[in-house]
Amino acid sequence: MKLDAILWDYDGTLVNSVPKNMAITKSILEIVAPHLTGDNLPLYLQTEALYHQANHSAKNWQELYLEYYGLTHDEMLLAGSMWAEQQLNNQTPVMLFDGIKQVVTQFSQLPHGICSQNAQHNIRSILSKNGIHNQFKAVVGYDDVPSQYQKPHPMGGMKCLEAIYGHKQRQQLIYIGDHEADTQFARSLQLALGDQAQVISIAAAYSGSQPQDWTHQPDHIAYGVEDLVPIINQYL
Repeated sequence: MKLDAILWDYDGTLVNSVPKNMAITKSILEIVAPHLTGDNLPLYLQTEALYHQANHSAKNWQELYLEYYGLTHDEMLLAGSMWAEQQLNNQTPVMLFDGIKQVVTQFSQLPHGICSQNAQHNIRSILSKNGIHNQFKAVVGYDDVPSQYQKPHPMGGMKCLEAIYGHKQRQQLIYIGDHEADTQFARSLQLALGDQAQVISIAAAYSGSQPQDWTHQPDHIAYGVEDLVPIINQYL
């Protein structure tokens, strides 16, 4: 079975968006939970290392806001509804991980796609800025999928494949992501595509995640960006 496409997560996989995500979260807290700002800023928003710890430990963004940042349920729902707009408005720079551009261009013979919970406009802007936008035949962001069908639901992946090929049936895919939910997403996409397809999950541990501790294990772990190349080559 020959590899047909490489699908990527965005935040923590293609780009180091931690500084921007922290800035956005702090801005949201100033609006929905001002009691959690200033001297009362949640511990896990005080340093990038602590942010990574919370982000990769939480099962989803709802748990992140409730259990690690200390928001109430109503505050969490309001914060979630503001995220897309705040992403578009926040101007904190976002950088590709070192070596990512080289990986993408090395496998330019394959179509690439992105299935992310970031805004499509933000993603396309960064791809264009770095000169790799032509490699990505589809970008499915938060605003392209109803909230109840965000990852790990497979809808984003199905939409991504349809945008690349005009249909949703491919033989072999790779999905690369830095969160346990990304591994679950790959498994969900496998189920949605059926037995004739294969979805290989690669965990991007170079962003600070700890895949060895996940309940849902990926097929491969990339501890550095350079590890992606030999893993992908196995399927060519």
